[in-house]
Amino acid sequence: MNDFDFLIGSWNVASRRLTTLFAGGDEWVSFPGTSTSRPIFGGGGNVDEIDFPTLGSRGFTLRLFDTERKEWSLYWANSTSGLLFPPVVGTFADGRGDFYGDDTHDGKPIRAHFIWSGITPTEARWEQEFSADGGQSWESNWIMEFTRA
Repeated sequence: MNDFDFLIGSWNVASRRLTTLFAGGDEWVSFPGTSTSRPIFGGGGNVDEIDFPTLGSRGFTLRLFDTERKEWSLYWANSTSGLLFPPVVGTFADGRGDFYGDDTHDGKPIRAHFIWSGITPTEARWEQEFSADGGQSWESNWIMEFTRA
């Protein structure tokens, strides 16, 4: 239930994001961020807000632990759209978190996969990848490297 305790506090975030999705491209854009996370429900959930100053936008994540199913649901929103995206759901095993969900891109259904890895007291890595073929193949499109502020 306390899998995300490592994230509590303030972080510097180095992001890189693929500029064009599902086009076989390899052009990435890099940008900085700062993030602050706090627990809710005594560790059974947490929230964070991330500021991307060079993009002029912010992101917000709500993570909730389902005590019956023993899995996490992660919800993302950004200040650009103001919309709460569908959750990705999953668990941690052997120091890695894998979370999957259904979403859309350009009006077409996709699968989303969030990966948390490389977790230490001072570092963590988050990666997002999408699949347009039901999970048969995946394209990494956003990587964030967290370092403790």
